[in-house]
Amino acid sequence: MTIRVAAIDCGTNSLRLLVTDLDPASGGANELTRRMEIVRLGQGVDATGRLAPEALRRTFAVCDEYAAAIRDLGAERVRFVATSATRDAANRDEFVEGVRSRFGVEPEVVSGDQEAALSFNGATKAVAADGAGHPTPYLVVDIGGGSTEFVLGDAAVEAARSVDIGCVRLTERHLTQDPPTGAQISAALRDIDAAIDLAAAHVPIEQAKTLVGVAGSITTVSAIALGLPEYDRDRVHLSRISARTARRVAEELLSSTHEQRAANPVIHPGRVDVIGAGALILAQIVDRLGLAEVVVSEHDILDGIALSQL
Repeated sequence: MTIRVAAIDCGTNSLRLLVTDLDPASGGANELTRRMEIVRLGQGVDATGRLAPEALRRTFAVCDEYAAAIRDLGAERVRFVATSATRDAANRDEFVEGVRSRFGVEPEVVSGDQEAALSFNGATKAVAADGAGHPTPYLVVDIGGGSTEFVLGDAAVEAARSVDIGCVRLTERHLTQDPPTGAQISAALRDIDAAIDLAAAHVPIEQAKTLVGVAGSITTVSAIALGLPEYDRDRVHLSRISARTARRVAEELLSSTHEQRAANPVIHPGRVDVIGAGALILAQIVDRLGLAEVVVSEHDILDGIALSQL
């Protein structure tokens, strides 16, 4: 007998929903709906330490839509996980109450390590089933809006660390001109390199044999690298980005204007202003690891949240 579960992932930039039927015996899934909206909940949090009123309004409006979809589909279990922006915000109680009133469950403001484990479980299940024989251990890298998770493991998590670099945080902190100046990019690179050093002090990233990249920045870079005429989740899933291509895409994005990026149909409108920072983080990580490529997974923390309800 399957169990119908709903998973909500509320990050710094996006709010996502997955409703799926799960088989407790096999772990198999039959996906019913998967949705994503850019709400930019983390707008200004790095500077103010608070969730902005307009960001809360945008987020709650999408929560109302998701709650209606969950009711219509008859999900038996619901888990709402909130990540970087709400960890950092002084007024997160307002957010918690708004979510509770809409979904009837307490939103879980997870730690960076918990976020990392959920991402790992969601991503590696798909990669392991690929049949391509990707060597282990895996290093799963989840580039979010406010933070990036580094998770190393084989069948289970062996080490994990969340660091405070993300596409929204770096854009607001450093990449404020359009396109950013060389000095701004250099400042962002210093933050990225320091964050990778911090992650490497807790996670033996040099042991990784396969780099698995998840979340919107990385999947968007893949779609750009593939030259897709429109975003195609099936084409992106389990695609591979070479180290050279990751650097090339980052340089192209950082040298382009907002208008030029917005004209690319694979870039979601809500990512146009921050994708350069996300691509830069990815390129630095791939270079640091010295691996030839990154394997891109469309399965990530959202799938991990769903699976955790078994």
